[in-house]
Amino acid sequence: MPARPRTLTPDRSARHLFGAKMRAYRGSMSLERLAEIVNFSKSHLARVETAESMPPPELPAALDAVFDTDGIFVELYQLARKEIHPDKYRRRMELETQARLIRQYTPQIVPGLAQTEDYARALFEAYNPRATQNEIDDLVTVRLSRQAQLREDPEPDISFILDEGVIRRSFGGPKVMRAQLDRLAGLALTSTTTVQILPFSHGGHGLMGGTLTLMTLRDGTQVAYEESISTGTLLEDVTDFVTRNRAYDLLSASAMSPADSVAFIRSVMEALPDDYQR
Repeated sequence: MPARPRTLTPDRSARHLFGAKMRAYRGSMSLERLAEIVNFSKSHLARVETAESMPPPELPAALDAVFDTDGIFVELYQLARKEIHPDKYRRRMELETQARLIRQYTPQIVPGLAQTEDYARALFEAYNPRATQNEIDDLVTVRLSRQAQLREDPEPDISFILDEGVIRRSFGGPKVMRAQLDRLAGLALTSTTTVQILPFSHGGHGLMGGTLTLMTLRDGTQVAYEESISTGTLLEDVTDFVTRNRAYDLLSASAMSPADSVAFIRSVMEALPDDYQR
């Protein structure tokens, strides 16, 4: 006898509503057949349909195409992807999708918008060693979906200033870090991205102690976002933005150029051991 489908609560969760709609539109179509069409595994689709896993970023549009649902699944996904984050982070995520310019300083870890999948996974595992595999998978999926959102036309311009500690602190071992550093080097100077490294030799500065993100939205609005280990503060006052924008400009003037940053990143990559070590 087949297992009874998991009971969903679509009135209380966008993720559950996504699964319920997917189950309803699939109708008599088997999961095996749907898996063949959308090029995802049956087990993965089953977890999405029962709301046990977040939909991967590419799935909603594929489902809309299969079921001819005119963007329903894409719209549901935009809601579901925010549920995994506390309310205080959701407003930042909403603004991020509206930004035409993003500038970010990070002192400890690679910015989420530039992380590889393996680096993100290692980071979440380190942050919460008790998290289940499904919980980690959901966090990684949402992290990658943020990156996908920013590749939509028109792409925002993004600049990163990274403390030297970001590229020297390993997550996931040499293999993971080598791929992550290669990603950063590739973003250092493109038509839409720049990366600068702030060396230890620079000493103290006005942005020590937390992460700063400056966003200029498509309508010209400018906002700042400060984040520590477990808190995030959105600053929408003009004076607050101007103060932090000045601090960022000073830091950018003191950091390595993108070209020198690439050379520095490559030198750190070359110094990594060949053997995979946690």
